[in-house]
Amino acid sequence: MSHITLITGGQRSGKSAYAERLALSLAPNPVYLATAHIWDDEFHERVRHHQQRRGPEWTNIEEERWLSRHDLTGRVVLVDCLTLWATNFFYADGAETDVDAALDTLKAEFDRLTAQDATFVVVTNEIGSGGTPVNDVQRRFTDLLGWLNQYVAVQADEVVLMVSGIAVNIKTTHKETNR
Repeated sequence: MSHITLITGGQRSGKSAYAERLALSLAPNPVYLATAHIWDDEFHERVRHHQQRRGPEWTNIEEERWLSRHDLTGRVVLVDCLTLWATNFFYADGAETDVDAALDTLKAEFDRLTAQDATFVVVTNEIGSGGTPVNDVQRRFTDLLGWLNQYVAVQADEVVLMVSGIAVNIKTTHKETNR
């Protein structure tokens, strides 16, 4: 049976650092499943900063789209992050994709990933809190990520909102176990 913790919040709210500490508290050798596509030099520097923060105890996997193709059974897995992962499907093959089709694909892939017997710590951004985006592409992506976040939050056992580096528990579910 999998366990899912979703960590959400705004940009630079402390989501990734909190998720890393949580994963390390759950396992001495967690998996870091990075979804980033390196778009430019500035983003490459952000990724490098994240990598420097992690030590040799991490198993690093870089996977832009098909997360479920990795056997993660029995592992603690930090997925960082849904926002970049959704971007990779939204701009599939260099062109904007239909939001409904991208959402269906993301949901199905998330379900395949979390069908594995593992503990998942999943990071995402809460981009819809800042107002209505100014253009159609931004609005459609905000819709996509908002709907994906809602879907994952329903599946999650726990949801944590990061606010200025402080973790606020939003949801906690206790699953029945057969002991």
